[in-house]
Amino acid sequence: MTNFFKRFVNDESGATAIEYGLIAALISVALIAGGTALGGQIGTTFNTLTTKLQTATNK
Repeated sequence: MTNFFKRFVNDESGATAIEYGLIAALISVALIAGGTALGGQIGTTFNTLTTKLQTATNK
C-alpha cells in the first residue's frame, strides 16, 4: 500500500495535462479578448468606408 502512495505522489503525468489545459485556456481567453477589441474597430472602419462610398457615388 505504501508503494501505491509513493507512485501516486511521484506521478507527474496528470500535472502536465493540467498545465497544457491551462495554457490552452489562457490562449483562448487572449484570442477572444483580442477579437472582441478588434471587432468593434473593424466594424467602425467598414461603416466609415460604406459612408464614403455612398457619398462618392451620389455625386
